[in-house]
Amino acid sequence: MERYLVTGSAGHLGEALVRTLREHGDDVVGLDVLDSPFTTVTGSVTDRDTVRSALDGVTRVLHTATLHKPHVGTHARQEFVDVNVSGTLTVLEEAAAAGVRGVVFTSSTSAFGRALTPAPGEPAAWITEDVRPVVRNVYGATKIAAEDLCELLARDLDPPVVVLRTSRFFPEADDRDDVRAAFDDTNLKVSEFAYRRVDLEDVVEAHLLAAHRAPALGFDRFIISATTPFSRDDAAELATDAPAVLDRVLPDVAEEYRRRGWRMLPTLDRVYSNERARSVLGWRPAYDIRAALELARTTGAVRSPLARVVGAKGYHSEPTGVYTT
Repeated sequence: MERYLVTGSAGHLGEALVRTLREHGDDVVGLDVLDSPFTTVTGSVTDRDTVRSALDGVTRVLHTATLHKPHVGTHARQEFVDVNVSGTLTVLEEAAAAGVRGVVFTSSTSAFGRALTPAPGEPAAWITEDVRPVVRNVYGATKIAAEDLCELLARDLDPPVVVLRTSRFFPEADDRDDVRAAFDDTNLKVSEFAYRRVDLEDVVEAHLLAAHRAPALGFDRFIISATTPFSRDDAAELATDAPAVLDRVLPDVAEEYRRRGWRMLPTLDRVYSNERARSVLGWRPAYDIRAALELARTTGAVRSPLARVVGAKGYHSEPTGVYTT
């Protein structure tokens, strides 16, 4: 039987992973600074003794613990370095010493930073693993640094590591006031499945698949986002008239939008391509824009059964806006 360590087990993805692994009958150690029904060891990934103890008997590591983008306004840069960089180094070194079979590091498409925002008049950015990140904030900077450590230690110490750059899968409303005012939340989230959203259930599947494929891959990096209906050839028009592209590519979806009184965003700045994750990792996401639209029709929310069970976590205990617990 496998024994997994899930760091960040009290978090959104961490809980989903622990729930799923338990349902599969696997032994799971959950590590988090917060007590929860999914936390076995309470402590920080920055504490080497705690990490070493948590790794006892562990065969695979799913490292989701992190300070997130919503923490940029409430936490110091040094805290981001401590948790996201030094904490990741500690997990990697101790996992190598424990002889684990594979490590999965949860990164973010936010790591691409300013590369996600094309210059005025340019096509929508077509984002693949080959796009060079351009730092935007300390969150992205520390995620890229942690990814580099994953690659370094996979080569120097030989713990197989797979990095997953996940797009948005949180249920909270958009943090931009103008966007929240202009769009119905369900309308907005369904639309995001066409270019920058993924369902939690698919993210969990990608992590478990990556954990088992890690020994064969050695080191690799994948974008984890819903399969877009668009192609690179659509990028120029998406930057000027995204509704027209939706009409042409998915006329049935566009018609359902009109029936509901919904709108596609007028322009898109980027599209995430998951082609490499599907072709190399063998990932098969179940939720795309059509599946999201069906969820909206049948449940009123754009969340898979697992995502509905996990619910919203928030990121702060004190009021700070849409990301508050």
